[in-house]
Amino acid sequence: MERRSSHAQQFRHVYDEVYPIIIRIVYRITGDLDSAEELCQDAFIKFYERIDLVADADQAKYWLIRVARNLALNFQKRRGRERRAYERVFREPPRREDSGETALLKGESAQAVKDALNVLPESLRTVIIMKEYGELSYKEIAAVLGISEGNVKVRVYRARERLAEHLKEGDVYVP
Repeated sequence: MERRSSHAQQFRHVYDEVYPIIIRIVYRITGDLDSAEELCQDAFIKFYERIDLVADADQAKYWLIRVARNLALNFQKRRGRERRAYERVFREPPRREDSGETALLKGESAQAVKDALNVLPESLRTVIIMKEYGELSYKEIAAVLGISEGNVKVRVYRARERLAEHLKEGDVYVP
């Protein structure tokens, strides 16, 4: 019980001394008082969890400044990434909606390709699916299947040829 009260006293002393310094530093980095207060709170929570590892108030002060600064910088990086992501989304040109006829044709074509894939032998179907749908390189496919890269290239070529033959027979919409 005595140890807990000494920790509480140490925490209170460090908090009273260091909080004003930390809040100013974090506020200058973030430019937002609410965020600065939250980040300072996070820093003091980390301090409280590790209070046994900090020898004295001076060491705690420097440790807390470092932790709060790092939290603020990480917050700024995250906020910058989020802002850039929103900007990219809003700058994208609006997607054009397909007409009912085009959507129907695309759906029928996709089904024709699936049917043609199912006709292929397993060895050819596997490599073309990994190449086209999985977007794997020839080298990666070779490593997965345990065959040579040249063998993968031959199989992909043969699979594409057979797919073209099967798809010529049907009427396939190509946008």
